[in-house]
Amino acid sequence: MDGDFRREFVREPGGLKHHPALVLNADYRPLSYYPLSLWPWQEAIKAVWLDRVDIVAEYEQEVCSPSTRIRIPSVVVLRDYVKPRKRVAFTRFNLFLRDEFRCQYCGSRDNLTFDHVVPRAAGGTTTWENVVAACAPCNLRKGARSLRRSGLHLRKTPRAPGAEEMRNMGRRFPPNYLHESWIDFLYWDAELEA
Repeated sequence: MDGDFRREFVREPGGLKHHPALVLNADYRPLSYYPLSLWPWQEAIKAVWLDRVDIVAEYEQEVCSPSTRIRIPSVVVLRDYVKPRKRVAFTRFNLFLRDEFRCQYCGSRDNLTFDHVVPRAAGGTTTWENVVAACAPCNLRKGARSLRRSGLHLRKTPRAPGAEEMRNMGRRFPPNYLHESWIDFLYWDAELEA
């Protein structure tokens, strides 16, 4: 069988829809919170077979080969610690996460895009300190004008986020699906309610 075919089959996004495995670092924290570090069940079983992870929790369902039966892992922990990145990549997704998926002018969550605070036409750069999440209406209203000329005001001053700050921010936006076996590992250090 061609190696590329196998890789595409295993990494198929549809594999995450059924029985995904939460991937924890060796310190039992998720590799990332948003997006949540998940593997398709095929990747999880492959990693178990190669002794790269330990199974912490399992689904009820099993997969079988001619010689082996294994329950599908729902939580796996890496045997080797992966050092988290210290620098946060400047991506559209991370920008929206930093700005809590809200327009930095009006607070709307709808129809988000991004805006250069100092317009590029006026020498503005594409950096953490000059780009903010903005809804389409505010972005059109501001256009290539300065904040003062457009009459808009920023909700907070844009700045480069730290890696730990982004991890904590990601925890505030849980994915649409959470398996009950994941809960203890996602919120183990959250403050308990009385």
